[in-house]
This record gives sequence, structure tokens and C-alpha cells, in this order.
Amino acid sequence: MSISNNRLPAEEFEKNFSDIHPPFETKEAALVEANRCLFCYDAPCTKSCPTGINVPKFIKQITTDNIKGSATTIFLSNIFGGGCSRVCPVEKLCEGACVFNLMHEQPIAIAKLQRYSTEDAIEDKWKLFERKPSTGKKVAVVGAGPAGLSCAHVLSREGIDITVFEKESKGGGLMTYGIAAYKVTPEFCNDEVDFITSLGGIEIKYNHELGKDISLEQLQQQYDAVFLGIGVGLANQLNIPGEDLAGVEDAIDFIYHIRDKGYSNVPVGDRVIVIGMGMTAIDAATQAKRLGAKEVTMVYRRSESEKGCTQVELDIARLDGCKIVWLAAPKEIVGNDGKLTALVCDVMKLGAPDYSGKPAPIPTGDTITIEADMVIKATGQKPFEDLVSYYGLENKKGKILSKENHATNLSKIFAGGDCVNGGKEVVDAVQAGKEAAAAIIQHLTPAFSKGEGAEQNAMSVITASTVDRDSSPLSFGEGQG
Repeated sequence: MSISNNRLPAEEFEKNFSDIHPPFETKEAALVEANRCLFCYDAPCTKSCPTGINVPKFIKQITTDNIKGSATTIFLSNIFGGGCSRVCPVEKLCEGACVFNLMHEQPIAIAKLQRYSTEDAIEDKWKLFERKPSTGKKVAVVGAGPAGLSCAHVLSREGIDITVFEKESKGGGLMTYGIAAYKVTPEFCNDEVDFITSLGGIEIKYNHELGKDISLEQLQQQYDAVFLGIGVGLANQLNIPGEDLAGVEDAIDFIYHIRDKGYSNVPVGDRVIVIGMGMTAIDAATQAKRLGAKEVTMVYRRSESEKGCTQVELDIARLDGCKIVWLAAPKEIVGNDGKLTALVCDVMKLGAPDYSGKPAPIPTGDTITIEADMVIKATGQKPFEDLVSYYGLENKKGKILSKENHATNLSKIFAGGDCVNGGKEVVDAVQAGKEAAAAIIQHLTPAFSKGEGAEQNAMSVITASTVDRDSSPLSFGEGQG
């Protein structure tokens, strides 16, 4: 058994990592699907979208060949609408809420239609928004991920000058570095960032890390407000013997290297074990298989009923040939000459619910041993507790504590996304960025900060958060194109 790179021919890599959810091949195919929509009033699909995309409206605009208007409807609510159409777990969001499910029929392919409406806009950088004249106000955004760029885009539309500080050499955050390459390509992520910043008024300074290249005190002094969208990124440790052996790797690092170095340059073992059953674990397992691993085994300490991933994601892993061992918790990683050779697991049974609300896994006293030359840990991420504590930000085990308006305990500092909620979907981060932008506008603009309805006035600049939720889905409103 060995760990090596370049296991497959270039053409096989391209095939294995090709688009797992390809777009409509023709305009006619998109129109047929769009015309299936019932255009529900008070649509459950819209209600289930964290960013409140008016789904019936953008689909209706497709049926009238108003693609520019359809794209505008989507981007008003979610400036990452193109990326989310590829990576959102729509089976538990918009498509999961589609009324066709109640009729035991296939739900409308909302994500595919959303991709259809946004693809050309992103590629060709359609000018769908006009930026207001500069107000002279300056805001710093830390993190060029979905939360940060969503916040930046809304603020820039209002004439506020934005400087984004990003520790990596590319923008996009989780979209660029943390999601399986067969869902969204690095090239698309780059195009999406360029589309978002093409509005103007947004400067991204790459390779600028908070606490290393810039300080929070500097940003407070130089800018009128600061938004922290730093996400999470520190992998949880197993804290078991053998964790430091060669061949043990964090899932986040593994996925990052695939995105950053290219398929052929990422080493993978003959026999790989992935610990965990969340979306990141699925991404790590399937990509290990597609890099050429002969055998991939996923290990999870609970049963299938408690899995963190969706059924759709689990089916992808199974179709890729990944094996799954339920009710097995890592106990020890054993090795020889500094290299791992196997993972020893406790066989578990389920007890009463623990703090998570799930049945607690309890050791039975039995163990199993699985041979391997590579172990990938995908047991979740934790926030940057040392960093936020250093700057005096109130936090709970690293998760920044903020008010409803995303303001923190520090003057002029706002926060949102994974660094606050501990890690949710991309679409949740986008919404957090929008909400924080509204709060920052209220903070910076006296007209919004005084009198009755101040919050509503601030939110009016990002009508996307509630766009047309209560109006007829057939009204066209903005972006008729």
C-alpha cells in the first residue's frame, strides 16, 4: 500500500471531475422545465430559501425569454446565485419544499433553472446593477467569501467604498477552496468573484491575513465600519493515539490541495478511510475515489439515520463505490515506521440523546480494525477562538457573539456567516452578509439611524431579503430587461 499522486491519465481526471450536475443542453429544454412550474402564490420554495429568492418570478421570466430580468431577480436576493445553483443542498431547501413533492412527482429543477438564468450573466459580466455615487464612506470587509462579498456588494451598490482583505490568493472562500471540484470549478469561482466586483467600488487585497498582515485596531481607525466574514477553518482533532502518523490528513487540507494544486498533484492512498458523515466527509471520500484510490471506506460513529449529509450526497458516495461502516468510532491509528497501517474503531451502540439532540454513541466493548494507508479526518471545523479572543471580541468557544443587527461588542465591528453561526450553508452566509450590510448602512447614514422605521429604511436598500415575498409571483417588477 502506498500514497502517491498522478494515479490516472489526464483525460480520466477530467472525466472524474466533470460537472456532476450539467446544465440544460438547449434553451428548449429549459423552457419545458420552466413551464412545469405552477407559479405558486406565497410559494414554499421561496420561503425555504435563506436568501428569499422569488423562485416563481425568476422561472416565469424564463418562460417569457426575459433572462436578464430572471438573472436580476436572482442576484437581488443572492449575488452568489450562480454558485449556489451548483452547491446548495436544494433537496432540503427550495426543491425539497416544491409542491410537486406532495403529488409524488419530481420537483421543479429549480437549481438547474437558476444556473440557466445566471450562467451568461456571470461569464459575460452583465451590468445588472448601477452603483450610486460615492458617499465618501469607507468600509473594510475581512474575508472574500460568500458572507464578505455579499456584504461588500450591497454596500457598494449604495455608494460606499469597500476594501476587502483576504488571506488567500483568490476570492470566493469556501466556494473556491472547500467544495468538491466536480460541483463547482475553480475557473467558475474566479468568474463569479470577477462578476461580483465588476460593479465597481470593491477592492480586494489578497494575501492579507487578520492578525498577521493587518490588525483589527488598524481597520477600526482607518474605516467607518468593519465587517468580519472570516468563516471557520481549524479542523477538529480526534485526540487519539497515532493521529500524528504520516498519512493522516485533515479533510479541509485535502480538498484545499485538490482545488489549489490540481488533480494530478494531490497524493492519495490505495486504501483510504474518511472519518465523518457530513458534506465535507462526502466531498473528501468521493474525490479520493476519483483521484484513483482503490478503496475508500467512510466511518461514522452513529447510524445512517443520524448522518449529517443529505441522502443525495450519500448516494453520490455510494455510486462512486465508497464503502460505509456505521456505528464505528475511531479509537487508535496504528502504524509502522511512522506510517499508518490501520484504523482501530470501537463498535458503538446508540443511547439516549446527548447535547446535540442525536442519540449518543456508546462503546460496546468490541473493536474492529480496518487496514489503510491514508486517513482523512472530516469531523467538523472549529472557529478561530484564539484570534477573536485576542481582539476582545465576545465569543462562545470561538463563535463571535453578535446582536440581531450583526453588531459585535466592539465599536464599528460587525460580523456574520460561519464565524458567527459555526458553519452552515453558503446561502446562509450570503444572507448574513446582506443583513450585516443593512445594519452598517443604518450605522453610517443618519437618515436611517434616527426616527421610526429606521431598520425598515435600512433594509429597503437590500430589497432582496424580502423581495416580492408577499406579492404575486407573476409581477415582473425590477429587471425586466
